[in-house]
Amino acid sequence: MDQILTDEELKAAATDDIESVADEAKNEKPEEEGKPRQRTVVVAEDESVNRMDLVAMLEDNGYKVVGEAANGEEAVELTRKERPDVVCMDVKMPRMDGIAAAGTICDENIAPVVMLTAYSQPDLVKQATGAGAMAYVTKPYEESKLLPALEVAMGRFAEINDLLDTVEANEGKLKETQSQLKEAEEKLKKAEDTLEERKLVDRAKGLLMDKADFSEQGAFRWIQKTSMDQRIPKKRLAMAIIAKYGDPKPEQAQR
Repeated sequence: MDQILTDEELKAAATDDIESVADEAKNEKPEEEGKPRQRTVVVAEDESVNRMDLVAMLEDNGYKVVGEAANGEEAVELTRKERPDVVCMDVKMPRMDGIAAAGTICDENIAPVVMLTAYSQPDLVKQATGAGAMAYVTKPYEESKLLPALEVAMGRFAEINDLLDTVEANEGKLKETQSQLKEAEEKLKKAEDTLEERKLVDRAKGLLMDKADFSEQGAFRWIQKTSMDQRIPKKRLAMAIIAKYGDPKPEQAQR
């Protein structure tokens, strides 16, 4: 059978096909990358009408509500499960109030919390911030107040976690440095002990050569063999030899 396409024609067809697929992928990639990720929110509000209004407001502004809670316990459970970008938490709720729920969420460092309430008393604000809330908005909910509060809360939460990561990394480096320092100190101590032992052995060897008529090699072998046979460290054996054959102390010489 005659060759339908030449090798050059087949190669060109293959190349065109590859380029076509690559072009399609290039065209699709910017579109996917251009889509902004929706910020996720858990809404905790015991009054259903208020909750529906709040959810609608958030969704109209591009947020994705991933959980709705009617009490503090549900809010904590949903936050643990969904790991949202932010939590809108009403203060007055049954079973567990919003401040206690916010405290649990913040203690576990799951997400930033924006407190929502009809009250604006200073002591309530203090309790909310003390529980770890990043922002505070009073009812009725207004986009001009709520949306900036959400962004501020998420920004502060990110900054705090970056700081915690930095502190943790620095602590890790500090521990590593301390470990290296300890290792270096141990090596130095070992080197100092080795040097001291070598000096004592050399002195003991010289005394054996002088007092017991050993050759230098013989003295060293005697110290080495005696140390091994008697299981006495060379340093201690050398000190014993020096104590016996070394020069007496001045007060001993006067006696």
